[in-house]
Amino acid sequence: MSAHAPGIPQNTVALTQEDATHGAEPQLLGLGAEGWVYVSLTLFFILALVLKVPKQIAGGLDARIADTRRQLDEAKAIRAEAEALLAEAQKRNAASAGDADAIVARAREEAQQIVSAAEEDANDLVARRARMAEEKIAAAERGAVADIRAAAASAAMSAATALIAEKHDAATDKALIDRTIAGLGRVN
Repeated sequence: MSAHAPGIPQNTVALTQEDATHGAEPQLLGLGAEGWVYVSLTLFFILALVLKVPKQIAGGLDARIADTRRQLDEAKAIRAEAEALLAEAQKRNAASAGDADAIVARAREEAQQIVSAAEEDANDLVARRARMAEEKIAAAERGAVADIRAAAASAAMSAATALIAEKHDAATDKALIDRTIAGLGRVN
């Protein structure tokens, strides 16, 4: 077993040759990437001075400042107009507060009338229903009395039939029939 450093695999091989392309960067006309950045910045500043870009930038900023001032003036005018409208609206609101109180009072009065009418209608409905119930009770009583009378008449007829059947025999019936026939001659 060979001793080795912890964390390094045993089959690791170290390269001892130097790579010729290591550390070299691409170049154009003898300048690397950093050199071309410096050249382009220098050209940019020279062109900016030659073309008077700072004056154009200053002119653009001055125009922007003037436009912003104009917008601020418009905003001040709009604010003054809004304050005037607010004052007018507050005056109208104060005037309409009295109107609102009158409207509320009228609404309460109408609501009271509606409640009174509803109570009156409810009382009428209760009275009508009570009358209808009384009429139904009276009709039921009349029906019950008629049923009782019919039952009593039926019971009386049954009792009379039973009594007649018990008291009359054929001889009694013959005498009754003879009397009836004799009475027929007198009726004419």
